[in-house]
Amino acid sequence: MATATKHAAVKDPRNNAVRVEIFDQAYNLRGSDAEYILKLAEYVDGKMRAVAEQTHTVDTARLAVLAALNIADEYHLLKRNQDVGSGDYLRRAQNLFSALDDVLGDKRRAG
Repeated sequence: MATATKHAAVKDPRNNAVRVEIFDQAYNLRGSDAEYILKLAEYVDGKMRAVAEQTHTVDTARLAVLAALNIADEYHLLKRNQDVGSGDYLRRAQNLFSALDDVLGDKRRAG
């Protein structure tokens, strides 16, 4: 599991750095949100460990590429589902708008 190293995570306000470990390798990463960086590192570490367990591969570079492909696959599946879902919402909103327009138009003509 990715963690802040054995020492407490040191956040440097000058450069927003945090030290994490991914697949037993330490990295100093910078960003605006150290907790978010740690969460991402934990996710990547988990993916690498899952791939290592399934493939019995010890080559770290190969594991990183396979983990990256798994993460990319998840991303694209979610993006595709979101794109399809947003089309449904737009279509439903247009149908509701048309129905409301019809009802209000009928009331205006009758009133």
